[in-house]
Amino acid sequence: MTIETVRLLLVGCLLGLYILAMFSLRRRSLTLVQFTAWGLLALLVPALGPFLVIVSKPAGLAHRLSPRVSRR
Repeated sequence: MTIETVRLLLVGCLLGLYILAMFSLRRRSLTLVQFTAWGLLALLVPALGPFLVIVSKPAGLAHRLSPRVSRR
């Protein structure tokens, strides 16, 4: 394995993480400014940014994936 292969794998992994962070942000109810700020955080802090965006859950979900059923 050459250094170019390792570099390519690292860039591919970081790009994949950034894409996952952007998909996570799409599901949130954020303004354009908030979306841009969180996206820049994920982009400018390449190794840690995507994890921070996904884990921090900014502004909560725009809609729930499964509705809650209230039981009486």
